[in-house]
Amino acid sequence: MLSILGFSMVVVFMILIMTKRLTALIALMTVPVLFAVIGGFTTEIGEMALQGVAQLAPTGVMLMFAILYFGIMIDAGLFDPVVGKILKVVKGDPLKITIGTAILVMIISLDGDGTTTYIITISAMLPLYKKVGMNPLILAALALLGNSVMNITPWAGAMARAVSALNLEMADVFIPIIPAMIAGAIWVLFAAYVFGLKERKRLGVLNIEYDESLSQEAATEDLISLKRPRLIWINLILTLILMICLILGVLPLSILFMLAFSIAIVINYPKLELQKERIAAHASNVLAVVSLVFAAGIFTGILSGTEMVDAMAGSLVNMVPESMGSYFPLFTAITAMPFTFFMSNDAYYFGILPVIAEAASLYGIPPVEIARASMMGAAVHLLSPLVASTYLLVGMTKVEFGEFQRFTILWAIGTSVMMIIASLLTGAFSL
Repeated sequence: MLSILGFSMVVVFMILIMTKRLTALIALMTVPVLFAVIGGFTTEIGEMALQGVAQLAPTGVMLMFAILYFGIMIDAGLFDPVVGKILKVVKGDPLKITIGTAILVMIISLDGDGTTTYIITISAMLPLYKKVGMNPLILAALALLGNSVMNITPWAGAMARAVSALNLEMADVFIPIIPAMIAGAIWVLFAAYVFGLKERKRLGVLNIEYDESLSQEAATEDLISLKRPRLIWINLILTLILMICLILGVLPLSILFMLAFSIAIVINYPKLELQKERIAAHASNVLAVVSLVFAAGIFTGILSGTEMVDAMAGSLVNMVPESMGSYFPLFTAITAMPFTFFMSNDAYYFGILPVIAEAASLYGIPPVEIARASMMGAAVHLLSPLVASTYLLVGMTKVEFGEFQRFTILWAIGTSVMMIIASLLTGAFSL
């Protein structure tokens, strides 16, 4: 009964946001409460929702100060030289723009943090897409697909959770799926080629020559007076230190971004009034993203607190016939797509994956293969309304969440399928 209630809740939620009956913000808060009442959990709703919000609070804080930090860096012109180089190469050719976007995303994604990737990529490329007249959904899709391939590095969240949940060695899990990542990257470049070819046919190739004004437009729409070209090396060093600290885990992400933002705004805009002005300028972006994160906390809190998520997992695992036991790695890889779409990474890797690994062990399948297989659903996972950074992505590109999902879903599934095929061919997990 809980399983049916859980799947019904997710289906109703998805229908409401994809048909634009409700915004994601409102649906995230109201739908789970309604289904909790239907399930008879009326007296526990407050506690479950609060617990979910508390769990996502560090993510909300991190996103808040990450947006503010990179907003200051963009205002100061840190990324202007990078954008200038891109513009020199791609000019007004939509095909070159999409391929350049895919390459840029995958390079930046090496830091393992989707939030950073989206902020830098969208800030650099969106004005160029607008100038050429290209569909911003393409930019959002390529950003998500490219990030999903690199989102399974050892310092990214999914890999760390899988290794911890099954008590494995990081190298044993990661190294064998490097070919799968390469296959995924090739698929993303193919997607960029298809998108770019369609846009080139629709728009043609514009004659856009690089000049300083275009670089400034691509980097930021703020006043030129906010630029700090003399501080570019200081800002670059500060950002590199931040990235290194993020990778090494020196401090929690939220604390690192809080400290980095504090240093950045004081260095670039020492006057108090100007500091207030810059914070206010980015406040709308912060509110749009962080409000969704806390709303998602209610959804995940009720989904977990009512144990709907456990029931949903159990029903899916029970669907595997005993005769198909040797196919558990493939089953894990395929079901990782819906599993990680419907639930948080924590719920899947710490709640579901151990159950699957234990069941697979009855058929002589080592847990390391199950861990590798569980990485294959990353692209579809990032399309989930439970992923905080995805709200940042759609917010920055100013596209509708449901429309973005419809536009990207088949390409995301294609990314996962390519990675699964490569894993099977290279023996990362077997049949």
